[in-house]
Amino acid sequence: MKSSDRRNFLKNAIIGTVGLTATTSILAANESEIDFLSPKISINSLKNSNVILFQGDSITDAGRNREAKDPNIQNALGGGYAFLAAAELLNTFPTKNLKIFNKGISGNKVYQLSDRWQTDCLDLYPSVLSILIGVNDYWHKHNGNYDGTVEIYEKDLRALLKRTKDALPEVKLVICEPFAVLGCKAVDGTWFPEFDSYRASARKLSGEFDAIFIPYHDIFIKASKIAPPTYWTGDGVHPSVAGAKLMAEVWMKYVFGK
Repeated sequence: MKSSDRRNFLKNAIIGTVGLTATTSILAANESEIDFLSPKISINSLKNSNVILFQGDSITDAGRNREAKDPNIQNALGGGYAFLAAAELLNTFPTKNLKIFNKGISGNKVYQLSDRWQTDCLDLYPSVLSILIGVNDYWHKHNGNYDGTVEIYEKDLRALLKRTKDALPEVKLVICEPFAVLGCKAVDGTWFPEFDSYRASARKLSGEFDAIFIPYHDIFIKASKIAPPTYWTGDGVHPSVAGAKLMAEVWMKYVFGK
């Protein structure tokens, strides 16, 4: 083997190993969640120019330009997991002409999604709708800035999902688990066990509405056994670059099996 070929072989082997380490090992360790990997969406079921919409709070927003209205625009997709998942989808399936939007808004709770749902969701006619919401419903309550409860969170989210399915009966729903990672500056032991009830509500509703459920909290807990919690999320809520990449890869695996 030539030295240049050997270098390329080693380079590709290293890249392949690094690319597989975190996500693959975490999903392999997540065998208890395997049932949630079964209802993948076939990319072949998506028609030309179908819309994929990411919704949520700052974790989804990730600094996006809210003035940019067109799909597939880099700064309109933000700098987080939604952008990375969109980039993978657009690169992998160029003939599908997918239209991908990010409409997450920092600080949102479920009732604030509802207030803007017609314009920021229903009017876009998504074929795939991914929602990550709940951390602010608890966090703002925890800080004394909101008087909501987990019962309100569940009731409001159930109403929002019903409204969505009534208007868009064919939409494929993805419900992402709200997460909070201990060992980071914003999350401490006082979050639990109450925060777990919000996670449980999201999982419960995914079953009620036949949605794909992505167990992000468990994913981050397992990731924290590979590298420290602050490697994945600086404050326990907002992902780092590595955390956003992890989220995007897990999203792709759970939703499209890719």
